[in-house]
Amino acid sequence: MTPSRDISRLIEIMAALRTPVTGCPWDLVQNFETIAPYTIEEAYEVADAITRGDLDDLREELGDLLLQVVYHARMAEEQNAFAFGDVVEAITKKMIRRHPHVFADKDGNIQPAGVKSAWERIKAEEKAERAARRPPEDTAHTSLLASVKAGSLP
Repeated sequence: MTPSRDISRLIEIMAALRTPVTGCPWDLVQNFETIAPYTIEEAYEVADAITRGDLDDLREELGDLLLQVVYHARMAEEQNAFAFGDVVEAITKKMIRRHPHVFADKDGNIQPAGVKSAWERIKAEEKAERAARRPPEDTAHTSLLASVKAGSLP
């Protein structure tokens, strides 16, 4: 297989790695829980490259983080839950919804402070919608990340 700038090649590579019998034995035994620590590690490595101002390293680390997204999407696809295209659709919907001043049928004249307040309002609405769809929390199983504010870095 040859390298490519096309995301479909990365998706094909992940599918090959996860193909029973011919795939990579290590990749085949992974699941969401075993891959999650690598996903977090890659996100921190992206932040570190940014902090250091190392754009060559940032390019590499962003690739590693993208691989994590493709990996999780592949495992979900294997469970008939969703595929990579569904992830792309979800984020494009979210970006359009969170930027009504850019994508809606409005004049687009909004000040930066207004953008931030609209973004926060829309995020709060989305969070409330997600919470309403979730079953009540099992207090016996609390996430290790429950106390970490989303988007915060140490």
